[in-house]
Amino acid sequence: MKDNELYVYHIVTRNKMSLGQIISFDKSQRNTLYSFFFEREQLNSKGEDFFRILQEHYSKEGLYLNKENADVAIKYADQTIRAIREVIVEMVRLQEYPEYPSRMSCLYATKNYEDVLKWKELFDSYNRKVLQIVKLRVIGNSFEGDGNLLPKEDGVPFSQKIEQAREYWQGNVKNELPELIIDGKIEVVEVIEDFTD
Repeated sequence: MKDNELYVYHIVTRNKMSLGQIISFDKSQRNTLYSFFFEREQLNSKGEDFFRILQEHYSKEGLYLNKENADVAIKYADQTIRAIREVIVEMVRLQEYPEYPSRMSCLYATKNYEDVLKWKELFDSYNRKVLQIVKLRVIGNSFEGDGNLLPKEDGVPFSQKIEQAREYWQGNVKNELPELIIDGKIEVVEVIEDFTD
C-alpha cells in the first residue's frame, strides 16, 4: 500500500506509549530491531567478545567455557543468526520489492485485535514483557507478511534462506502469524490495554 490511512494494533514492549503520541518512520529512521541485532555488543566481565573468548579458551584438548563465557557465546550466536536473517530479508526486499517498508525502519503491527493477541501469547511464551496494546492511526506504507515464513534461525545454506525471504515477501498467504510492517506518520489513538497497572 502507498500512503494510505489505516488503523492497526501494536504491542508495546520497551517504552510505554501515550495517547496522541506521534511516531515517524522514514528511510533514515531505525527501529529497535535494528539496534537490537546490529548495534549490541556481547562481552564478558573482562570486556572480551566471542572471538577473543574462543582464542583464550581453545587448546589442543578442546574448548572449555565457564558459564559467563558460554552465555556470551550463545547470545552472540543468537544475535548473529537473527541479524543474518534480517540482512537477507532486507537484501531480497531491496532487490525485488523496494516499494515495501523496510523491517529495520518500521513499526510492527497487526490489522486486527485477534492477531495482536497471537503476538502477545508468543511474547509471553518467551518471557518478553508486554507493556501495552495500542491502536494506531497510520498514514504511510504497509506490508502484511506472515512471521512464520521468515527465514529460520538454523544452519541451512544462505541460498535456502534467500528463498525463504522471497516467500515471506510474497505476502501473507498462510495467515499463521500475521504481521503488518508500517512506516510513515503513526499516531497512538487508543491505549487498549495497559499491563503495567
